[in-house]
Amino acid sequence: MRPALDLLAQVPDLPEGAVVDLGCGDGAAARALRARFPERRLVGVDASPAMLEQARGYDALQGADIATWQPEAPVALIFSNAVLQWLGDHAGLMPRLAGCLVPGGVLAIQMPRQFNAPSHRFLRDIAQGMFPDRFDFSQWRPPVDRAQAYWAMLAPLGQVTAWETDYVQRLDPAEQGHPVRRFTESTVMRPFAARLDAAELARFVAAYDEALAAAYPLQQDGSVLFPFRRVFLILGV
Repeated sequence: MRPALDLLAQVPDLPEGAVVDLGCGDGAAARALRARFPERRLVGVDASPAMLEQARGYDALQGADIATWQPEAPVALIFSNAVLQWLGDHAGLMPRLAGCLVPGGVLAIQMPRQFNAPSHRFLRDIAQGMFPDRFDFSQWRPPVDRAQAYWAMLAPLGQVTAWETDYVQRLDPAEQGHPVRRFTESTVMRPFAARLDAAELARFVAAYDEALAAAYPLQQDGSVLFPFRRVFLILGV
């Protein structure tokens, strides 16, 4: 929750209007949003019915594709925590979201920007090297740009604050495999694993673990220090 709380701490005072948690998932940010804006109507929006079933703390929940979502009326805050990296066309998406705000409203966005770190780059490099018939990243572009690129994109729309932070996470020792692989296998590694059979996946994982061991050496207790970068954007219209 720390990146979400760091984003929320920089949201300025709001005009009248609802607060939207865009891509709310299971409601991880609901309590913090409610504490900051106790008198506001708080709306959670997500495309996953399973996530919405778990979400608590909202005045209303909406099932919607966040790429095309529109509020019924302009809102005071659109808060998006680690979601928009899954969507393309940020140059079109973010101005559209800004257009959903009341005058003086705020768009607050946090996204991981880890895609060129060894933890993510090794997945692409190893997959393309071992299985070139199934993986080709020659035209690949990172889904999240630098903070200064978003500043330039959003500045014509209002007052922008943009920054990046590296969070150094301590990953606990893993009983099997490298701790960073245990971290990535439930998220960014999943599309790679889905295209491999059991024997291929075992080879892939062994090569990935070996590469990770060089980039993220184990501490004496078997843990790993894992820097993870995130980009933050605040737009006041």
